[in-house]
Amino acid sequence: MSGSISKNISDRICKHMNEDHIDALLIYAQVYGSVEDASAAQMQAIDNHGMDLNVQVFDGAAVPVRINFDHTLSDAEDAHHTLIEMVKRARQSPRSPHQAMSKSRL
Repeated sequence: MSGSISKNISDRICKHMNEDHIDALLIYAQVYGSVEDASAAQMQAIDNHGMDLNVQVFDGAAVPVRINFDHTLSDAEDAHHTLIEMVKRARQSPRSPHQAMSKSRL
């Protein structure tokens, strides 16, 4: 089923991400949101064009971050695949903390 990401779908995706994928949200904030000093992130909303995160930085401040997708999402399944692909790409990014840790161990 194609169509827009409704509020109900957004709420369901946010709940799932915030409960089960907090590591991915932090990576999104650091890599795509360019908040390198992020210590935690929570997904507030997702729509066909992007996602809104509430990002905690190390000094305790909360920063709202909008991350736009590279395409318009067609439905919830597209959102699922896009979020997975984004975290895979982010883990390969030089800005990713995972990349920095693996390079420092060499």
